[in-house]
Amino acid sequence: VQLQASGGGLVQAGGSLRLSCAASGRTFSRLSMGWFRQAPGKEREFVAAISWNGGSTRYADSVKGRFTISGDIAKNTVYLQMNSLKPEDTAVYYCAASTSPWLAPGTTQYDYWGQGTLVTVSS
Repeated sequence: VQLQASGGGLVQAGGSLRLSCAASGRTFSRLSMGWFRQAPGKEREFVAAISWNGGSTRYADSVKGRFTISGDIAKNTVYLQMNSLKPEDTAVYYCAASTSPWLAPGTTQYDYWGQGTLVTVSS
């Protein structure tokens, strides 16, 4: 599976961005998809995940109510809509795919990773 993340950029606090992650090399269905982020000097952390059919989602407490994860099986693409962005959301955002259905928040649960896209939120 190859994952290509895009959509990062510079935005002011309170603004919005939508990240996309296109998957190829394997049927998109039956893969749980997740977004993680890594800020400078910090460990990679879980942001959100979605089941292969879109029926279940999971979010980190820090983004609940502000971020929305969604998927389009026909396009083999998962999205992360980020609203009300804060400076502390600044990080490189990575999409990941897992053959496990459990929407786990740990990085070790994911089998495939994209290259990351930088999100910078200015105050």
